[in-house]
Amino acid sequence: MPLIEAIEIKRKMFFEYEDAPYHCLDVEVSKPTARGGQTLVRVKMRNMLTRAVFDRTFKAGEKFKEPDLVKVSATYQYSDGGGHHFMDDETFETLTLSPDMVGDDAELLADTVAVQVHKYNGNPIGLQFPPHVELTVTRTEQGSRGDTASGSVTKLAILETGMELRVPLFIKEGERVKVHTETREFAGRA
Repeated sequence: MPLIEAIEIKRKMFFEYEDAPYHCLDVEVSKPTARGGQTLVRVKMRNMLTRAVFDRTFKAGEKFKEPDLVKVSATYQYSDGGGHHFMDDETFETLTLSPDMVGDDAELLADTVAVQVHKYNGNPIGLQFPPHVELTVTRTEQGSRGDTASGSVTKLAILETGMELRVPLFIKEGERVKVHTETREFAGRA
């Protein structure tokens, strides 16, 4: 298996460090001004098993293995005391992720949401969402006509998953809205 040098690490890449898979969130290369100085690579990285974020500085020549990481297309089915259950779109087997692995992303899980499940050494370890998910508004405040003058052109809405979201005044209960999965902001009507 080819090794990845620290200088080759780019944003959104995956690599193995200390026997765990990591996802590069940001990278910064600092080249020395003095002769003989070493090029250093500063990496902001997330441990995909514990979801902890670290800043580490590596020498340019340090090498890392490629993790045995596979993305599997899956569809959300349901959640219970045992975790969150997804169906693998190819093999139709059930993949279960614990509440710790899913974390806050559980607010984005509604019936039949299509996701990518990350598997490390054959075991599911995390999720990757599409850019937007569609969710139904279950409860929202009534917007009043004078609200726009005060600069308040949004109101609070509760979505089917329990997520709270600021939406424009014209959104009503029962409507489907798109939510940015990264920023957790309103992205339009579905």
